[in-house]
Amino acid sequence: MSGTAAEITTTELAPGVRIPLIGLGTWPLTGEAASAAVAQAIGNGYRHIDTAENYANEAAVGEGIRRSGIDRGDLFLTTKFNTRWHSRGGVRDAFGQAVQRLGTDYLDLFLVHWPNPAQGRFVEACEGLQDLVDDGSIRTWGVSNFKPAHLQAVQDAGVAVPLNQVQVDPEHGQPAQLAYHREHGIVTAAYSPLGRNGSFLSHPAVSGPAGKLGRTPAQIVLRWHVQHGRVAAPKSADNQRQRENLDVFGFALTQQQMAAIDGLETGAPPRLDSDTYFH
Repeated sequence: MSGTAAEITTTELAPGVRIPLIGLGTWPLTGEAASAAVAQAIGNGYRHIDTAENYANEAAVGEGIRRSGIDRGDLFLTTKFNTRWHSRGGVRDAFGQAVQRLGTDYLDLFLVHWPNPAQGRFVEACEGLQDLVDDGSIRTWGVSNFKPAHLQAVQDAGVAVPLNQVQVDPEHGQPAQLAYHREHGIVTAAYSPLGRNGSFLSHPAVSGPAGKLGRTPAQIVLRWHVQHGRVAAPKSADNQRQRENLDVFGFALTQQQMAAIDGLETGAPPRLDSDTYFH
């Protein structure tokens, strides 16, 4: 990406629907901590908030949105539903409960949180999500933690998946997974985009560009994500870190710097195996 393209801050998910490339992740914040973090983040310029049924914080996130005073139409709101709702009718029930908890009347993005292939109903869940798009309840939909085989099953049913939220960081690059996304036009959203222990933040591939550009290591890694065209939703309740995490559009990494961070890939799989783990 050239320096002139460094200001691209959104990507298209569906006709007329653009998602901000940097969002606020809210897990594991709950209660007042979640409300305060969301209100503060919106005040800091965030326009994309990511939550989930299983985070048990949707009501608190909704309170933070109301507290911020932002117009709902200026915000991109994502949530996810659990495997108990995996049917066409169940997804509609999940939507009704989610918007009630959040205090809104629509969602920008609604995700299947885990495929649970043993249950065998994730394709129906995706069909239910498309029904919600068709009647205007949600603007668009996606999935989370779907492996290529899961995605292929959905596509074989004639349903195109707009987005898949998966664990991606420099050490868990999931190259085969992301190659499938590119081949099929699926937007990648990265959760835990800065890793879980942050060990790679001190690697010269990250700390070197940080020093040269006067940026934090976290900013370098988030820039790496967005420069690859990925959505990233780092969690932070800290005011300064929230500001830094959002401030990744005024600079660009060189091809060599990008390649060096790509090279931190270890081949390790995601922390949780979505063929067996779910909620």
